[in-house]
Amino acid sequence: MNEEATPIRLVAGLGNPGREYQRTRHNVGFMVVDRLAADRKLPWKYSEKWGAAWGKSEAIFVKPATFMNRSGEPLSAIANFYKITAAEILVVLDDLALPLGRLRLRAHGSSGGHNGLESIFQHFGTESIPRLRVGIGAAPVEGAVDYVLGRFFEEEKKLLDETLVRTAAAVNCAIDNGVFAAMNQFNKTPEI
Repeated sequence: MNEEATPIRLVAGLGNPGREYQRTRHNVGFMVVDRLAADRKLPWKYSEKWGAAWGKSEAIFVKPATFMNRSGEPLSAIANFYKITAAEILVVLDDLALPLGRLRLRAHGSSGGHNGLESIFQHFGTESIPRLRVGIGAAPVEGAVDYVLGRFFEEEKKLLDETLVRTAAAVNCAIDNGVFAAMNQFNKTPEI
């Protein structure tokens, strides 16, 4: 199959489980798949076997219930069950190297130091897994961990909401038309 025509069958939002991590910068992947599920009126089910919350419509939407650095375990279990290849997965994750509001879709490449993506690469044995990086803004020189695990500032919330809408549209485009079509449309700098 032509790589450009590969359909997206599984969308995984990355984040950390638990109330203390809700709405933090590191959980922006969860926020995106929550929005996609809500738009579809799709209830989340929890699978103990997979270690993930999931829902299924035209694609399978997943929130791993493991911590970020073990995201590959539940994704590989679900992909194996449904016979989904690495190229048919879209991982949505945070990126502190991108300004808030900026998206970067790629069909393959390195983890860029993101532990969740690195775990996924290890479990699938490839870096050829499409990913949608959502900019969360640069961390201060010191305190990057606190910044990433912290919540968005009040003055960022309007831009965050606009970014979540745009990110959901990018995911929908990738599901409907493939990753390359979504890259062409959404990798441009937004006019915000």
